Amino acid sequence: MRMINARILPMDAPEIPNGYVETTGGVISAMGPMAEAAGLSAAGETLDAEGGLLLPGFVDAHTHLGMWEDGLGFEGDDGNEDTDPATPQLRAVDAVNPADRCFREALEAGITTVVTGPGSANPIGGQLCAMKTYGRRIDDMLVAAPVAMKMALGENPKGAYHEKNQTPVTRMAIAALIREQLARARRYGQDKERAEDDEVDAPEFDSRCEALLPVLRGELPVHFHAHRLDDIFTARRIAQEFGLRYVIVHGTEGHRAADLLAEEGMPVLCGPLLCDRSKPELRELTPALPALLHRAGVEIAIITDHPVIPEQYLPLCAGLAMREGLPRAEALRAVTIGPARILGIDRRVGSLSPGKDADLVLFREDPLTVAARPAAVIAGGRRVL
Repeated sequence: MRMINARILPMDAPEIPNGYVETTGGVISAMGPMAEAAGLSAAGETLDAEGGLLLPGFVDAHTHLGMWEDGLGFEGDDGNEDTDPATPQLRAVDAVNPADRCFREALEAGITTVVTGPGSANPIGGQLCAMKTYGRRIDDMLVAAPVAMKMALGENPKGAYHEKNQTPVTRMAIAALIREQLARARRYGQDKERAEDDEVDAPEFDSRCEALLPVLRGELPVHFHAHRLDDIFTARRIAQEFGLRYVIVHGTEGHRAADLLAEEGMPVLCGPLLCDRSKPELRELTPALPALLHRAGVEIAIITDHPVIPEQYLPLCAGLAMREGLPRAEALRAVTIGPARILGIDRRVGSLSPGKDADLVLFREDPLTVAARPAAVIAGGRRVL
């Protein structure tokens, strides 16, 4: 299919005031100014944007979509295996239900890619995945699995295990548990290498350690749940000790040391921005966080943390951040190319260029306003709205 007469914001290239996009086989095959569209094939569906704003499908870098199913209690709760504080071997792909109606609501709002996975009850929660919001079988919807390892610091693990009278119930124990599991995995990896070189027996298979080997090799980043500033720097300390790549999720108090976060090159997934201060860690919650971090030079993305904020309100969260000082262009980047780059999936999503996934959203008004609704959503090269 093709879209013509659109004002195109590619997000990683200059705006095209009046252009076209052609898709083939689920990817963008051509795009450019309308003056170059004379050679377009006559076959397939054509959609006239009539000057509307064409963007890449939105990307949410942190959700629990399909892990806590909408309208259900325990029956639909597959987000926290809070019977064991260290579960790196757990995989989001084995829990997500693509039939959850929230996927459709996300798609209708123009959100075409999300990261979803375990919650933050466990210090080491498991493997996050990046996936499309359209499809029936998760195996066909995946963009990257795993895309990151989930770890959590602070109040959530403390609260989950305090109720069980079980370690960890302090920040000290949370950090120690993470270190112990990482050290165990590092030794496991060394023993495996020694077995290959020295004809000694390989260690007995350990699913926890196996899951952490890509983390220790720097192949898989860690997404650290951290709200308080001290937890943010605990994440940094652990990451430095073990040579980890890492991203801060939430970063609620990050504005208190935005300059230090910038110096460290520490990306922050900001949000949720539309919730109340429901626990002590959120007492400094402010929708100005993305603007404050951006001004300091911190790489940011805006997230919903669905179901904390329903997924379809991701553009509204970006609009709120714009109201609080984030430049409009940066607010759009924070829900498109920004999260895609932080996640390492920008080769496929987050911007518009030939070869990338044909996920597009068309607006006839400012997409960051509360009244905005997509005029069309193209998912995998097919019009779904």
